[in-house]
Formats: sequence, C-alpha cells, structure tokens
Amino acid sequence: MNIAILSRGPNLYSTKRLVEAAEQRGHKARVINPLRCYMNISAHRPEVYYKQEALTGFDAVIPRIGASITFYGLAVLRQFEMMSVYSLNESVSIGRSRDKLRSLQLLSRKGIGMPITAFAHNPDDTKNVIELVKGAPLVLKLLEGTQGVGVVMAETNQAAESVIDAFRGLHANIMVQEFIQEAGGSDIRCFVVGEKVVASMKRTAKEGEFRSNLHRGGSSAMVKLTPEERSTAIRSAKILGLNCAGVDILRSNHGPVVMEVNSSPGLQGIEECTQKDVAGRIIEFIEKNARPGKTRTKGKG
Repeated sequence: MNIAILSRGPNLYSTKRLVEAAEQRGHKARVINPLRCYMNISAHRPEVYYKQEALTGFDAVIPRIGASITFYGLAVLRQFEMMSVYSLNESVSIGRSRDKLRSLQLLSRKGIGMPITAFAHNPDDTKNVIELVKGAPLVLKLLEGTQGVGVVMAETNQAAESVIDAFRGLHANIMVQEFIQEAGGSDIRCFVVGEKVVASMKRTAKEGEFRSNLHRGGSSAMVKLTPEERSTAIRSAKILGLNCAGVDILRSNHGPVVMEVNSSPGLQGIEECTQKDVAGRIIEFIEKNARPGKTRTKGKG
C-alpha cells in the first residue's frame, strides 16, 4: 500500500513511528505537510498538489492535523476524500471532535457519562451557569483550546466570575464544567483503534497542578480498565465517527465520565508507558479497511 501521512512534523515521534510501522509491514509511507499542499477544485477531477507535484496513487491517508491548522488541514483531507482515498479519520469526524461543545452534545445525546457542562453567551447568565455545575471548584475551558491550554480551575465562585468575564472580554467562547474531585488529578487515556481499546494508561498531574497532560509534567502508569470504561471509550469514538481516537476518561463516583475525544492522539506517551506497538495496530487497521471509495462522506459535510 501507498500511505500518505498528513503532518507538519516529520521528526515528531508519532509521525516517525507511523512511517516505521508502515515500512515494517511492507508499505510505502510519505509524510506530507498539509500547509504546503494546494488544490485544484474542478468538476469530476479533484487534485491535490504538493510542491508542484500532483499527488496520485495513494491508497490511504493518515491525518495528523494539529488544532492550529484545522481549517486548512481539513480542506486538504476533504480533497483526498473526494479523490476516493481512504482516510483513517474522516474530515467530518475530525471536525466534530475539534468542536468541544458539539462533541459533548453528540456524546450526551447517546447517553455517554460526562461532567455537568454549561455554556452561555450573555454575561447576565454567569451566576446561573456556575450554579448549574454545582458551584466552585469548577473548570473553565476554551472551546478552541488543546493539550491543556486554555483550561483553568476556579476555586471560588467569585474567581470563576472573574475568569469568565476576562475570557468574554477577549471574545473567547468558553464552557464551564463541574470539577470531579474524586478523580484526584488523574485521568485515563484510552487509545481506540477500530472498535478496540488497544492501549490505556493512567495519567496523574504533578504536585500543585490539576491538568494531567504528560507534557505538563504529569506522570503515567499502566492501568486496568473496567468493562464499563472500555465500552465508554469505544462508544465515544464511534459516536463521533473516529476510527482512531484518544478518549480521556475520569473515574467519578457515578462511573466513568468522558472529558475529551482526541482525533490525533500522540503515540509517544502511550507506547512508552504500555510498551505496546500502537502504531502497528493503526497500520493493521488500515490494511483491513482501506479500499478505494470506502470513505463514507467523500468530502461532504
């Protein structure tokens, strides 16, 4: 197979591991910077060019599109889909996952457990929103944030009002969530490929921090999932239409609650913690599923 990996970082661990795993299984893998692609959007003959070269002959594409280039990255991915190239995660599904509010609305409709979440536009509703999530301590999240950026914990209602007012002054969209105290600063990253959790780890925040992201100094450890946690992770990825996802779960008093579903989960932390060949499982999934024209949306939506 000939596989394109859409990534701006050819030297990033995740990108290198995907190339390595593909080549080990006898495939060709090429890293393509989506920002250097340009498109010919013409009737019946869509094309993608990369540094003056027409990109043809690909059987599958693995999108590793960073949040900061979501708009253009998804435009390039849609063009590949219109050319009937199979995509590991389709553009519509990635778009759903990048919109935190929309993704939570979709998950809630299907009964997935999650922290109480509130969203409002008018400053007059701030106190009501805080009451909805049971008051402080609470968590405030920028809808456009990623990797823990734009996530703030407010210890008191007054502090929450001040932060909300500050964000509103910057015309930023934020949502307010209850703080799951019993999670103890830990969450579980479930790496879903297809309809299986292929690896999982528990991430714990460093002293004085509540965000458990590894690049923020958090630590990781092996963890045994409960059947409910495993089912929640698989269902969450499926609801958003993702074949490959990192589902972040908190252990609450009323069962597992989903914090976020990541459509471009990093491989380094999970592979180093679990010693599992996650990249290999991704390539194996593509081998079994990549067929010309199998893309469900073909760039629609």
